[in-house]
Amino acid sequence: MPGANLNVDLWISEYVTPYDVTLHGITRILAAERSEFQEMQVVESGVYGKALVLDGKWQSCTGDEFLYHEPLVQVPCVVHGAPKRVLVLGGGEGATVREALKWNSVERVTMVDIDGVVVEACKQHLPEMHQGAFDDPRTELVIGDALKYLDDSAADWDVIISDLSDPIEDGPSFPLFTKEYFERVRSALAPEGVFVVQSGPVSPPSLGTHAKLRKTVEAVFEHAASYSSDVPSYPGPWSFILGSARPIDTRPSPEAIDKLLAKGTTGSMRMFDGVTMLGLYQLPKHIRDRIDAETEVFTMERPPTFFGAGVAAGSA
Repeated sequence: MPGANLNVDLWISEYVTPYDVTLHGITRILAAERSEFQEMQVVESGVYGKALVLDGKWQSCTGDEFLYHEPLVQVPCVVHGAPKRVLVLGGGEGATVREALKWNSVERVTMVDIDGVVVEACKQHLPEMHQGAFDDPRTELVIGDALKYLDDSAADWDVIISDLSDPIEDGPSFPLFTKEYFERVRSALAPEGVFVVQSGPVSPPSLGTHAKLRKTVEAVFEHAASYSSDVPSYPGPWSFILGSARPIDTRPSPEAIDKLLAKGTTGSMRMFDGVTMLGLYQLPKHIRDRIDAETEVFTMERPPTFFGAGVAAGSA
């Protein structure tokens, strides 16, 4: 290839649209296994460090995971103000639990992941991400179905974080981006509780899915808000949606947030502070317009399906 020096012979090809593919050069496969639910790989990439790949889709990597996990967790925790009980649905890498444990008010973080194979691989191969979070006495790990756990859960969670893999067809997260699922989440939240769901890319080809998910959250919660973070190893800026029974201030005071973080958290954050949180909420006009124009709600009869999976293949 003129002008390029390619140093790898193995590539993760992630299908983004019917016409676009994102390639990640892989230097080493640390673990690979087909579980009961999905194809799992932990790989080492050329520039972004170690990564978790599920069904050919890049989940997160050590090089830029903080740009995903910090906003995913810290925004709803700040909105709540002093979370004591945090429920993480998914989050196999352990980084979501890691972020929740930074709050001094947290007494318990329960992580429910359906795939024990993935969790064990992450425990072994991705210590940079979980940073010992699985060993914290406040952490409870449950290998099981998120829907069943929600049905059996009391309505006392301060923050519920839906950190699930994308709903590709036949994947384990297929029903977990629907109105029925969000209703179960709502029933498990405390009255002042806050919900957040990772809601995929907001690049133009994928924006419609985010808009429908936003309307789905709005169909269940009195108040909702979208925000996004740029994660370079992902195929576009990544989005999140908050849901709450109480109003969400999308023009918060950075100074007030910094004061809350200084008093309420322990442990460093690389990208998140008051200015960052204010900026995360300020979506471009074309995204806001697309959300405003959307009317469809995802249901079990008409659930979302993110495009494609991916493959690992060597170069010729």
